Amino acid sequence: MEALSHGWSAPLVERDKRSQRRTFPAARTSELDVSIVVVSWNTRDILRGCLRSVFEQTRKVSFEVIVIDNNSHDGSAEMVRAEFPVVTLIANAENRGFAAACNQGMQVASARYTLLLNPDTVVLDDAISRCVGYADVRPDVGVVGCQVLEDESRITPTGFSFPSPLNVFLALSGLSRAFPRSRLFGRPELSWWDRHSERDVDVVTGMFMLVRREAIAQVGLMDEAYFVYSEEADWCYRFAQAGWRRVFTPCARIVHLDGGAKSTKQASKKMFVQLQKSTMIYHRKNRGLASWWLLKLIYIGSNFVRMIAWFVLSVVKLDSRDWHRSAAARAALVYHFTGSEPK
Repeated sequence: MEALSHGWSAPLVERDKRSQRRTFPAARTSELDVSIVVVSWNTRDILRGCLRSVFEQTRKVSFEVIVIDNNSHDGSAEMVRAEFPVVTLIANAENRGFAAACNQGMQVASARYTLLLNPDTVVLDDAISRCVGYADVRPDVGVVGCQVLEDESRITPTGFSFPSPLNVFLALSGLSRAFPRSRLFGRPELSWWDRHSERDVDVVTGMFMLVRREAIAQVGLMDEAYFVYSEEADWCYRFAQAGWRRVFTPCARIVHLDGGAKSTKQASKKMFVQLQKSTMIYHRKNRGLASWWLLKLIYIGSNFVRMIAWFVLSVVKLDSRDWHRSAAARAALVYHFTGSEPK
């Protein structure tokens, strides 16, 4: 996939990524119900809260916890060693990205389900057991997502449509936010749906993603071409192609603190570009060259408008945040024309 980062070139697709060719046995290798895989990068304090909630709130299933630390420099790995000795810790010497780190965890997982869980989450009301029980009586379900709360009264929209040029345009243009009840304009994030009901979805959001072992064995691990962003969309697309349902259920709940956004906000300009790069990889791989070109044109137009608008706002309002947003849009334009990413 390296060619995908080169500006205007029309890249060839390497469909069989190294990460997807790795063997993953369908049969479980232990009697555990679920292997909980958490990837962390400089999230020590919220990671501590996440792990505590897992051990306190997971009561009706057997489980193991695997933490992959992507070369944190805030003492995350040392905290896990000291406070959670029962956790399997993989401490990377470099930040390998989210998909690659998840694959490391899944390769040592032994249970009949794997749960990908973000470190900025708090598990409520035996949510993990509830989702395992839900999947156990629905053998055609490969992936399960649960209800995610921002606070006691607000639900975070999770579960969304597969990426497409139209969906990206609707999101970037603001039409999806302007008409959230419209089934046309609100389709990127299914914004008309209140997340109080069970529903089959295209993509289960990666912050809480319970995956059946047999499904992983059939489609393979995550594609490591994605450093961060779009990896769960790509994975769910492969599950869909293999006939596995992806389902959201409100029978289980977690809290999303959004403090773990620190993991991406720590390098916001780079992450702004990375989001677009990952979406481009998804389109070239799964939707073809025409969609890839169309998406590139949409991004170029959007970034140009945003660069100018945010620069003007930064001058008028004297707000440094608008200046940084303008710089991020400029960096994205540079990427789309030259393939060069911010350091």
